[in-house]
Amino acid sequence: MNKSYATQTCCKINLGLNIVERRPDGYHNLQTIFYPVPLCDELLISKGEKEDVLTLRGNPLEGEVQDNLVLRAVRLLRQEGFQIPPLHIDLRKVIPSGAGLGGGSSDAACMVRTLSLLYDLPLSEEQMKGLVAKLGADCPFFINPSPLYAEGIGNVFTPISLNLSGWYLLLVKPEVHVSTREAYAGVHPHQPAYSLLEIAKLPVGQWAERMVNDFEESIFSNHPLLSKIKKELYHQGAAYAAMSGSGSTLYGLFRSRPDCEHLFTDHFTFVCQL
Repeated sequence: MNKSYATQTCCKINLGLNIVERRPDGYHNLQTIFYPVPLCDELLISKGEKEDVLTLRGNPLEGEVQDNLVLRAVRLLRQEGFQIPPLHIDLRKVIPSGAGLGGGSSDAACMVRTLSLLYDLPLSEEQMKGLVAKLGADCPFFINPSPLYAEGIGNVFTPISLNLSGWYLLLVKPEVHVSTREAYAGVHPHQPAYSLLEIAKLPVGQWAERMVNDFEESIFSNHPLLSKIKKELYHQGAAYAAMSGSGSTLYGLFRSRPDCEHLFTDHFTFVCQL
């Protein structure tokens, strides 16, 4: 690589999320649908000098820079025996962190995919997915983002034919932090009343009474603002609204472009046509 290489990496929303059982290892088995969203972080990669340097811009991130999933992805490739020289990586964070949108996982998958291309690494798509799974259960989704049904701990994927093209999506992310510990502390594993795969075949307007995010009940109790935002999305005409993952982003699906961003000026918002 003799010059800088720029790329973008998208995020995702969860369509429904059912916590079905607690596993003997302490984790939980779940069922959810991942759907890609064109809200993207930006990566600029160039040759470094003596060691990797990661420069962060945009939305702030917590934690040490050396623990960032982007650098962990580079180190993972080297641990697998691939000769990756020192890199300078400029990461502009557009996807909010701690939002249930998978931004960090997406960045990590993008690094593996991009470095495989730039350095002609002998890695198939499936091999890349296997590698990034070591960094996070949802990382493999971002190697080639397309609608997937996820089971297990969110790491067993089945492609599905779900097409939301033409729908408008509004994301609203308030300054509310929901830790993973808090999210799972309030759930009560159970088998869902409706199969997500069957619900996804129905018109979006029929999802509201069937497609459930099991995290919402307890998280909304602890953070009433999130419940208020969801209700407002429905009030503004959303055909379906929900929290993504374990929060704290709320989203609404609209048939026409929503004209209600001004109602959420205190929060991060993003509107797009899928």
